[in-house]
Amino acid sequence: MNSNLLKSSAELHTMRHAGQLLASVFAMLDSYVREGISTMDINQAVDRFIRRELKARPASVGQYDYPYALNASINDEVCHGMPSSERKLCNGDILNLDITLEKNGFIADSSKMYMIGSVSEEARRLVQTTYDAMWAGIRQVRPGATLGDVGHAIQRHAEVAGYSVVREYCGHGIGREMHEEPEVLHYGRPGTGLKLKPGMVFTIEPMINQGTARLRHKRMKNGWDIALTHDQQLSAQWEHTIAVTPDGYEVLTLRPEELAE
Repeated sequence: MNSNLLKSSAELHTMRHAGQLLASVFAMLDSYVREGISTMDINQAVDRFIRRELKARPASVGQYDYPYALNASINDEVCHGMPSSERKLCNGDILNLDITLEKNGFIADSSKMYMIGSVSEEARRLVQTTYDAMWAGIRQVRPGATLGDVGHAIQRHAEVAGYSVVREYCGHGIGREMHEEPEVLHYGRPGTGLKLKPGMVFTIEPMINQGTARLRHKRMKNGWDIALTHDQQLSAQWEHTIAVTPDGYEVLTLRPEELAE
């Protein structure tokens, strides 16, 4: 890993501020996301809130020519679901909202699952297991640990529960750019891979499927691809931005309801 990507204490302070602003976006959405609204409604609400209330920038807008403030992935959509005025949330849906925010030159990245109305027990179990798998990986983060330790903890938690880990997408370093070194796989072997050092900042964002880990892709009219499960079973994802500290880790995008973690 390029040593220039290690963040200074001043840079971490700025990233922490961006992370907490992003956490406030999800706090706003907790009372906004509901049955009957469209994913484009959500996108517009997020874009307005980030720009007007937080005086920040939705970092995904313009990234690789992407036009929206978020990805909205529903049910069997694994990632990169695009907002649509025609896609309205229905009772029983599970929804992942993946949002990035830039403030004072640094970017924070996080995603959260929302369960709409009366959701099946099978869907709730998948959502909770994915959340717990993310935290199993986060808790491995400390100086001297490896990215293989992180990936193994996530993989083990998911597979013991009977699920599969998507391998085509991974976490990533983050800072002034949305995607920096290193790649953070959500599977692996303990003791392998990059050794963690204080000042590293990266995302942990496992995508966990009910069935096979295989994916299919749907090409949208604007040329963007949405990743879906190959067998049309459900998929879930959670994400946080993590900093390696001298004695462990700090979750820069931690939300108020997660303080007990």
